[in-house]
Amino acid sequence: MRIQSSADEPVSAGSSLPRLQLVELEDLPWFPRLFRDLATDYLEFVGTRIAMDREIAPILREALERAGATRVVDLCSGGGGPVRALRRRLAEEGLAIEVMLTDRFPNLAAFRRLALAEPGLVAVEEAVDARSVPPSLTGFRTLFNAFHHFGPADARGILRDAVRAGEGIAVFELSERSLRMLIPVLLTPVLVWGATPWIRPFRWRRLLWTYPIPVVPLLCLWDGVVSQFRSYRPAELRELSAGLDDGGYRWQVGTVPVVGAPARITFLTGVPERRTG
Repeated sequence: MRIQSSADEPVSAGSSLPRLQLVELEDLPWFPRLFRDLATDYLEFVGTRIAMDREIAPILREALERAGATRVVDLCSGGGGPVRALRRRLAEEGLAIEVMLTDRFPNLAAFRRLALAEPGLVAVEEAVDARSVPPSLTGFRTLFNAFHHFGPADARGILRDAVRAGEGIAVFELSERSLRMLIPVLLTPVLVWGATPWIRPFRWRRLLWTYPIPVVPLLCLWDGVVSQFRSYRPAELRELSAGLDDGGYRWQVGTVPVVGAPARITFLTGVPERRTG
């Protein structure tokens, strides 16, 4: 696996795309929980099939070991994302971790289902704002495919809150601000239609709002396109983390290719060096 730093970030065909802080419907407080949950279920299904955990595991493991952390507070968990598969992969490699699932708008059904199926996963049912995590939720912080939801000021606030609490943090993003990734995203409705029969647990309402009334495909299309335009490039992540501490943190930014897919995962990790002794 080759990790590429932001210093040698390539100039892609879509490198001129500007970052636009558009609105994802799932972020709106008034948006119906039913549709939000169905969409996050689909995203969890896709993340599992792409096997993001395979690319993420080495990076996260290194950060967790440097921080001496065995408890993870996953922020903006959505439908669970790659957390379950990632925890299992790390356990197979000898690193057992406990993961707290949190979100500002928790998908309670998904959280409870995951917590019941996986002893090392804990559902936090109260709303948790990634910009101001309650002091009671201690542990290494992660965000999977969620950091782009926040504008620069709030994104920097998430990193600052982790530093203030003395916790490590890792951000992983599959979305990418480039034409190379934007064009395939336009096929999202077709992918949702094809994936829906295989998403578990089976729900009649999932079929209703996917096929005869295609709310979920159109929701995923809109939010998917917006996600590409909101995503941060490695150099921008480095700028967001600059000057947040007095040198007591080690920050790493880069990208890693996804095996078998025309995509890259962009990541940022920050670890308090004072914990490593």
